[in-house]
Amino acid sequence: MLQPDLLRPTAGTRLRRYFLTGLVIAGPLAITASVTWWFINLIDGVVKPLIPNNYLPETYLPYPIPGFGLVIGLIGLTLLGFLTANLVGRTLLDAGEAILHRMPVIRGLYKGVKQVFETIFSQSGTSFRKVGMVQFPQPGMWSIVFISQEAAPEINSRLPDGSEQIGVFLPCTPNPTTGFFFYLPRREVVELSISVEDGAKLIMSAGLIQPGENGSKAPPGNGKSQN
Repeated sequence: MLQPDLLRPTAGTRLRRYFLTGLVIAGPLAITASVTWWFINLIDGVVKPLIPNNYLPETYLPYPIPGFGLVIGLIGLTLLGFLTANLVGRTLLDAGEAILHRMPVIRGLYKGVKQVFETIFSQSGTSFRKVGMVQFPQPGMWSIVFISQEAAPEINSRLPDGSEQIGVFLPCTPNPTTGFFFYLPRREVVELSISVEDGAKLIMSAGLIQPGENGSKAPPGNGKSQN
């Protein structure tokens, strides 16, 4: 039988444990702070040059105030949305869009970017609000996907399967902003009762963070989509 002294961790083991614990705590905080600081400086660099120097705090203070441009940008976007919500603002917006639609190159670029923003930030849409699984890259191997929308009639009628097709986005690990988009029959998509956030965590951690960890678990059931 081992002596109690032999079961105690050595000083080196304890130091390594303390170091890893500190790394787990400080690492996410440092990365979050760095990304937040980068985003604030990015917005400040875009917005501040548009503001007259007389209205900048650093004109009267010996040091700049980080985030001032971000605050002005948020206020400006909110005010823009308020102005375009009424009849006069909507009329001016329609007049500006009519001018853009007459420009051959700008017209296509503006229309495509606007559709993307309307789809992503729509509060009533269903795009990328569901997570599913498909057999990829070969049968028997399952990959996590974000479910998009049903295929348009023009696309659905051209596909040889003849059944209802649905678009899915298959993100890459550990960067979910890159991946593959494709259509496949709805019956081949297994819907999961987890949030998009949990799906993203599962992908970025390469399966280390499972759904239900630091969050709510999915309700029981096979989660298969209805045909």
